[in-house]
Amino acid sequence: MPMVADIRRHYPHANIDWVVEEAYTSLVRLNPLVRTIIPIALRRWRKSLGKAETRAEIATFYRQLRAQAYDIVFDTQGLLKTSVVMRMARLAPGGKRVGLANATEGSGYEPISRIFHQQSVAVDLHTHAVMRARLVAAGALGYLVDDAADFALLAPSVIAPAWLPGRPYAVFLHGTARAAKQWDAANWIVVAQTLQSRNLPVLLPWGNAKERQAAEQLAKAMPQATVLPSLSLMEAVKLVHEASLVVGLDTGLTHIAAAYCRPTVELYCDSPRWKTEGNWSPRIVNVGDFGAAPDVAQVLDAIDAVLSMHAASGQHDRTQDNEA
Repeated sequence: MPMVADIRRHYPHANIDWVVEEAYTSLVRLNPLVRTIIPIALRRWRKSLGKAETRAEIATFYRQLRAQAYDIVFDTQGLLKTSVVMRMARLAPGGKRVGLANATEGSGYEPISRIFHQQSVAVDLHTHAVMRARLVAAGALGYLVDDAADFALLAPSVIAPAWLPGRPYAVFLHGTARAAKQWDAANWIVVAQTLQSRNLPVLLPWGNAKERQAAEQLAKAMPQATVLPSLSLMEAVKLVHEASLVVGLDTGLTHIAAAYCRPTVELYCDSPRWKTEGNWSPRIVNVGDFGAAPDVAQVLDAIDAVLSMHAASGQHDRTQDNEA
């Protein structure tokens, strides 16, 4: 999304379409700078390629992708499957396909993807996941990346669910697909107990049965903690967008909270911080790193920092409003 914002800042009249896995179309719709969203269902299609309805869906996708002729088609993931989709798009006369020239450390980059490029943009080995995409666009369009990342996200329009508190609350994003990235349950409990002095109830979302069980165990030992029901993607976005504080592991929802510049503390226990840390807002603090999980004191200090900054910025906004 910051790549989209960069392009529109330098080329205000650019029309930008986005091919996105179908499960995430609602997320991309929150970005008003995207003209057309073209859903793709690779994850689902590959399980049923023999079915006539699947082949019909693929044909519909192909027609939609080919409906426009593009001056530039970007692939910033560098995978075979994404580069094949890039190749399927139709180019305008003089148009080009642009992608990554090389892997970054720990990425799933596949060098064969370069055969589909007219231009391959090289990036440093240690390049942040957000900056990587921004640099590919800048290299193709001839500008410098010189501003903080702008995700240009609208607030989710979903009606506030009944479980959403009518007062400030904290969200603990405690679940992650990989056990090594988890933070000790005892640590979460201490943080929740400390937040009680700030009168911040804790909401505990979950993504699968195992995470739900973990949330229920945490809630038993936490004051003012609530285990949430199963959430849709937009309900989960609403949850973090409205939160007064988000404390989360290196997961998608934590990064969405950071994209909205909510007061966010990102915990890195077993993944390199440099790859995905929120670094575009003073309301985001990143603690821990690969093989060096943060301790409770570090997390509490980070919470103090983001809440103090949030309070200060809120006071600044109110002062400006009064002066106006």
